[in-house]
Amino acid sequence: MAKVPVNKHQPVYQMPTSPLAVKTKKFALDKKKYVRIALRQTWEQQKVWTLVPLGLLLLNAILGLTGVYPNIWVYIVVVLGAALYVGFWWVQFTGVTQLEQYKQLFDKYLYEIDSRQIMVKTNPKEGGIMQWDQIKSAYKEKDAYILVMARGQFLHFPTSVFNSEHDLRLFERILKQKNLLPEVKA
Repeated sequence: MAKVPVNKHQPVYQMPTSPLAVKTKKFALDKKKYVRIALRQTWEQQKVWTLVPLGLLLLNAILGLTGVYPNIWVYIVVVLGAALYVGFWWVQFTGVTQLEQYKQLFDKYLYEIDSRQIMVKTNPKEGGIMQWDQIKSAYKEKDAYILVMARGQFLHFPTSVFNSEHDLRLFERILKQKNLLPEVKA
């Protein structure tokens, strides 16, 4: 078994890889793509909250048209508040790309994925192990697969990093077996 240092005080030994493991090319996540995907995930999780500013705008419009409480400042405050909220999340995710402690998110890794685990390797002999229970959900984009762990934490696998079409299909089958990727009914 190869030694896989997770930290310098606690060595971890990597399990031998399965012959059915999907191996990727070495690649890194682009910082702009990280911000875009993280913002999209946050939008998907919180889009129901857009009803609050829309409701306030509608209520203010009704009150203004009926003459009960005519004002303009509510429009400004609601739009400004919504813009500040979106700006807050944009600053958070952009800040992650600039901080030293998150630098490892954007380093180049190669992955070996099988039904037991996801091995994240910095080189053929060193890396770490990620268990499947850390992955909360997954979805497929036009040219990539995204495995979500938490808000702002995900693994992005472009289809171009897989060595063959067979590896791509095997990866998708593993995701479906883990109930992370929904079955598409034709």
